[in-house]
Amino acid sequence: MEASAGLVAGSHNRNEFVVIHGHEEPKPLNTLSGHVCQICGEDVGLNTDGELFVACNECGFPVCRPCYEYERREGNQSCPQCNTRYKRQKGSPRVEGDDDEEDVDDIEHEFNVETQQRNRQQITEAMLYGRMSYGRGPDDENSQIAHNPELPPQIPVLANGHSVVSGEIPTSYYADNQLLANPAMLKRVHPSSEPGSGRIIMDPNRDNGFGNVSWKERADGYKSKENKSGQLDMSEGRYQYNGGFAPNEPEDYLDPDMPMTDEARQPLSRKVPIPSSKVNPYRMVIVIRLIVLCVFLRYRLLNPVKNAYGLWGTSIVCEIWFALSWILDQFPKWLPISRETYLDRLSLRYEREGEPSMLASVDLFVSTVDPLKEPPLVTANTVLSILSVDYPVDKVSCYVSDDGASMLTFESLSESAEFARKWVPFCKKFDIEPRAPEIYFSQKIDYLKDKFQPTFVKERRAMKREYEEFKVRINRLVAKASKVPKEGWTMQDGTPWPGNNTRDHPGMIQVFLGHSGGLDTEGNELPRLVYVSREKRPGFQHHKKAGAMNALVRVSAVLTNAPFMLNLDCDHYINNSKAIREAMCFMMDPQVGRKVCYVQFPQRFDGIDRNDRYANRNTVFFDINMKGLDGIQGPVYVGTGCMFRRQALYGYGPPKGPKRPKMVTCDCLPCCGPRKKSPKKSSSKKSAGIPAPAYNLDGIEEGVEGYDDERALLMSQLDFEKKFGQSSAFVQSTLMENGGVPQTANPAELLKQAIHVISCGYEDKTEWGKELGWIYGSVTEDILTGFKMHSRGWRSIYCMPKRAAFKGSAPINLSDRLNQVLRWALGSVEIFMSRHCPIWYGHGGGLKWLERFAYINTIVYPFTSLPLIAYCTLPAVSLLTGKFVIPQISTFASLFFIALFISIFATGILEMRWSGVSIEEWWRNEQFWVIGGVSAHFFAVIQGLLKVLAGIDTNFTVTAKAADDGEFGELYAFKWTTLLIPPTTLLIINLVGVVVGVADAINNGFQSWGPLLGKLFFAFWVIVHLYPFLKGLMGKQNRTPTIVVIWSILLASVFSLFWVRIDPFLSKVKGPDTKQCGINC
Repeated sequence: MEASAGLVAGSHNRNEFVVIHGHEEPKPLNTLSGHVCQICGEDVGLNTDGELFVACNECGFPVCRPCYEYERREGNQSCPQCNTRYKRQKGSPRVEGDDDEEDVDDIEHEFNVETQQRNRQQITEAMLYGRMSYGRGPDDENSQIAHNPELPPQIPVLANGHSVVSGEIPTSYYADNQLLANPAMLKRVHPSSEPGSGRIIMDPNRDNGFGNVSWKERADGYKSKENKSGQLDMSEGRYQYNGGFAPNEPEDYLDPDMPMTDEARQPLSRKVPIPSSKVNPYRMVIVIRLIVLCVFLRYRLLNPVKNAYGLWGTSIVCEIWFALSWILDQFPKWLPISRETYLDRLSLRYEREGEPSMLASVDLFVSTVDPLKEPPLVTANTVLSILSVDYPVDKVSCYVSDDGASMLTFESLSESAEFARKWVPFCKKFDIEPRAPEIYFSQKIDYLKDKFQPTFVKERRAMKREYEEFKVRINRLVAKASKVPKEGWTMQDGTPWPGNNTRDHPGMIQVFLGHSGGLDTEGNELPRLVYVSREKRPGFQHHKKAGAMNALVRVSAVLTNAPFMLNLDCDHYINNSKAIREAMCFMMDPQVGRKVCYVQFPQRFDGIDRNDRYANRNTVFFDINMKGLDGIQGPVYVGTGCMFRRQALYGYGPPKGPKRPKMVTCDCLPCCGPRKKSPKKSSSKKSAGIPAPAYNLDGIEEGVEGYDDERALLMSQLDFEKKFGQSSAFVQSTLMENGGVPQTANPAELLKQAIHVISCGYEDKTEWGKELGWIYGSVTEDILTGFKMHSRGWRSIYCMPKRAAFKGSAPINLSDRLNQVLRWALGSVEIFMSRHCPIWYGHGGGLKWLERFAYINTIVYPFTSLPLIAYCTLPAVSLLTGKFVIPQISTFASLFFIALFISIFATGILEMRWSGVSIEEWWRNEQFWVIGGVSAHFFAVIQGLLKVLAGIDTNFTVTAKAADDGEFGELYAFKWTTLLIPPTTLLIINLVGVVVGVADAINNGFQSWGPLLGKLFFAFWVIVHLYPFLKGLMGKQNRTPTIVVIWSILLASVFSLFWVRIDPFLSKVKGPDTKQCGINC
């Protein structure tokens, strides 16, 4: 489908398929009355055909031929008005930058409008021909669209009118174009110096792309080293090609003249273990703390408070729960590691001079729902950062999912595509970072640092002006969208917008940029940009974000089918243009890449206040917990900034390593003989609840078409349809481990299949959301999806480049932050109450037990809110009643408490030491753990129980993205929510308890201050942890809404009166207290 072919909308169930043209606003043409050149004042003149000379076919700005020729030869080769690059006119000499054309002087067919209209009509008729297919193949051979006459017939043409982008280029294409004579070059990872073979000859006396001319000396040294060892090591076994692995090529390895350097043979990444001087003391303290904790709990159980059994029992239950929660959180951090990547080795191995890039293709997904809560300008910056990424353009495709079917998102994406034609070449020319224009132009740094080109300042100013104009256009669209017409939105050609009813609309696909019509202002190719809005109808379950992501997986598989996918939230832009390369150092590493299901990057955020009042950076989790998990089986998936292996999302298991050779014995001793196979071992996975993967990826090689009969026969066609759905194009793509679109693909059928796979009923009676793709059943689909892949035996990688790969926005407002935490906690509760609960799901599979601990901790942490609220209430109760949770202790018993506190602080200090987390960040995390626990987590447990027991569903709210209301202006804004009531109540009753306790001690004399100190310490522990919450309530003007004060005082008063009335924790004594009066009545 060409980038200018129009918006494709349709419904598979209703047999509708429509192509809407003319949705873009036409550019105004200047009137040519007067025919006077606006540069020199002379007449414009006529062209070689005797017609009026028109230099710019975009805006018609009047320029005479001499000025046109001079501008193309000496100037910037673009129109002075619209900045569109001048095309070569008939009879004009060629200049540098002209597109390659046939060696003729005339271009008589360049503007043949009738031919273009005829071709477009043929395309439309071909797309509309025939009934919709149910995945059984093409309806008719006549539905084929004529291939592009400018391309060789051997190259398959996709729906956009250009060749396959999978990297699997037919050898006949190179033969016909006299580029390559040997088809083996398609799989070689290095050029050969063999003369007369048709291959590229490397000159040892000049730089050939290996960094310097010393490569020959290094190669000679390497060969001499291998001659001594006898033979080259073939342990790697395979070369990786386009995301997969090519067969062994020993003759290439043993080629004595190959210029492969030692560095290119090295691993693309390596583990960097934490120094033993830092991690060993940390582990010792963990063990000591565990022992001290056991001794402390034993003492607490054996020494009850006889006159306050209620207080003592409540505290014991809370402390035991806290101990278990600490074990689940602490031990997955036992093996922390770091990693580093080698981007230069990646280039040496897969990007050789004179050869096509062998880096794997990547499909990038951006999801958005509501443009009013997720501003279009934010989404546009994310898209622009993707299009300008440092990666081969033919390997990058960006898919934007508009789950709200908003015309505002559609039009803003169209504007972004136009601006990308200017922004992308600017970024790559000057190598700027970051490549999101809003962030780049707002940086308060010296932007001239490391810039040497004299034209940089001039072009930067011009680009900034272009971006300001782009922002004005986006803001105009936003203002226009604030008032919805009664008849609904209409497109530029008068066609009603298909998504006027957001709950009942067809599926929509639009290619804004592609290989046809996707060129920047300098004539270079741009990555593909595709708009997708899946079909929605009443009565269907759409599964929110998880359903939208699965729709993107399928539509991308039909159109491009890259072997890897990277998903981003609409507010997470690419901060490091080499982020994709960083992930490829793991995915394409021949040693470790085959068993990696995804590479997770840490989340970093902009616009957070300098003190990070509500722990938005979440540094403890991303810099401590995730590093610990990386040393076990890999980090959990956190929803964004993650690159997936497509085959892992399809429910396939990882490839198995080579089996150990059997030991040859005489079988004379029982201990020496081979072990007998257990007959019950094959059913272990079924008993554990793990569905066996469709097939493993080991031992499977690709044929010419990307798959072979042996692989296709593993499952019948019916089984494939039950698993993946009834789309022949999509099912065929799942068999291609290395990605790519089949060369025999019919463009018209691809379009119909793309609409088919995003239809609302496509997932019915399939395994989508159960075993495939993003897993349904929780609003935090990320945890479930990663857990399913780890349960099958895959591992994940945590990549932390020095420059943050992605950055996003976080809600710095208290209410928004609590609502975000509420959604996360609710998802964990839903997983806990589902069949995918890590406590009982996946036993006997590939999940390691420490990794299971981490997943259990991610789903049980909301339940910690119940003992936490009770524990934060105990200080106030103790101060109001004069009783305490701990009996009077001896000097020896006090050592248990001292040892416990020392071990707690030592663990935190040593964690900060090996992770690099500051003490301020660690303390903010501790504070917000209490704030979120007594508010959002508590409500999540209640909502989860209501959903499971009573069937009352709760809809989560999309987190509003940061608005530009002044620096940290959103931090002090107050938004009412019921989540504020519990922590406010705890603050008030603890403050009241402190006042009552101190007043009572003053009245009773000096001897009452001793028992009071422990109670005051307990109360101040609660108040200090809730202090950021108190500051958030007060706001910048120290004003708190009346409703919060009234509700909190009311609840605290009711609680105090109720407490005085029932007095439950005091033992009931009948008659006088003989201990006080000394008389036995």
